[in-house]
Amino acid sequence: MASRVAAMSAMLAGEYTTVDGLHTYYIRRGAGPALVLLHGQSPGSCAEVVWAENVEYFARAGFTVYALDQAGFGRTENPQDLSVETRIAHARSFIDSMSLDRYALWGASDGSYVAARIALTDSRVDALILMASGALSPRGPEQFQERARAVVERMRQYTPSRENARRILRDVLHNEDRVTDDLVEQVCAMSAGKNLDAHMRRAAAPRPRDIGGELKDLKAPSLLLWGMDDVGAPVERGLLLLKLIPHAELHVLNQCSHWPQRDQARRVNQLVKDFLGR
Repeated sequence: MASRVAAMSAMLAGEYTTVDGLHTYYIRRGAGPALVLLHGQSPGSCAEVVWAENVEYFARAGFTVYALDQAGFGRTENPQDLSVETRIAHARSFIDSMSLDRYALWGASDGSYVAARIALTDSRVDALILMASGALSPRGPEQFQERARAVVERMRQYTPSRENARRILRDVLHNEDRVTDDLVEQVCAMSAGKNLDAHMRRAAAPRPRDIGGELKDLKAPSLLLWGMDDVGAPVERGLLLLKLIPHAELHVLNQCSHWPQRDQARRVNQLVKDFLGR
């Protein structure tokens, strides 16, 4: 397994820098306007797992793409504090370290919460792409929450194995052909060791604070992307989120679940490219 994961990683080889005292791994590709990618927190999440089908596309499309492993994920060191507040501070510090004058932020799942928190206080953010975030979107009626509980509990109780990694991937991807053996092994490897320790400690951390009342202050144009078949963050929550964000539009993709950027990579890449081009 290790050799296959290493071969896949080489396709998106990155580099290290020190951010807030943490040895931080990130991938940088291309030249042009800056696009910063923020992954979510499902087991195995990191830049090369979540953004494998997007980084090179946007580099070729004329962007400088930055995809970092956030604090406590992937190849980045674990901080002592595994709360979302540490992740937000670390991501902000990473962006500052790259000396970006202007940039777009693209968040996946809980990465959308991180992106929105940054955009609320940083006037350099000129565009937001937010995808399927349970932490950011309103919880809605009880039936929305009931549908998500089994998925959330599987995430919480996760331990690394091929079987468990495949089950998690089937929760976030609707299309079975996207759940490849290579991706299963990659998620399994990236959810073990220090990342399993971080995952377990994150489960005990406080929930992110509700910022729904602050979203009206977002200035950047925002694109919301949601999968019609997302159980963990049902599409109805995307509609509730849309009502809270000015200058926003929502695109719902059929035959698509919690990771639109992998489930419907070609369509999502085109939507985001067109949005940023405007």
